[in-house]
Amino acid sequence: MQSQTVLAVVSDLFFASKITEAAKRTGVTLEYVTTEKAVLERARSNPALIIFDLNFDAVRPVELIGELKASADLKHISLLGYLSHVQAELKLQAQQAGCDVVMARSAFSMNLPQILSSIPASTPQRT
Repeated sequence: MQSQTVLAVVSDLFFASKITEAAKRTGVTLEYVTTEKAVLERARSNPALIIFDLNFDAVRPVELIGELKASADLKHISLLGYLSHVQAELKLQAQQAGCDVVMARSAFSMNLPQILSSIPASTPQRT
């Protein structure tokens, strides 16, 4: 069963605060990860969605998306990337790597509440 956790691979504080606020309003559990290793480790927890800032160069998002989609255990995880609307080449690279949805920053920002509200609210889980 998929968890209701969303991983956010984001370095921009403006977008991080928007995502945090939307997650609070929709009851989604949000976790920020800022290294490639952490993304791969936390992906094993079976998040409902991983959000990538495709301009977060420190984590090499396109390569990381490819690694996630190449893994039999992780390829089912929904991946959403956002970028500047003028970055057509990066959008194509992300899609080819396996990113399920690639959006312009403006569309992502505008649709964020709907994106997160489509994920069922979390309930406390014990392991």
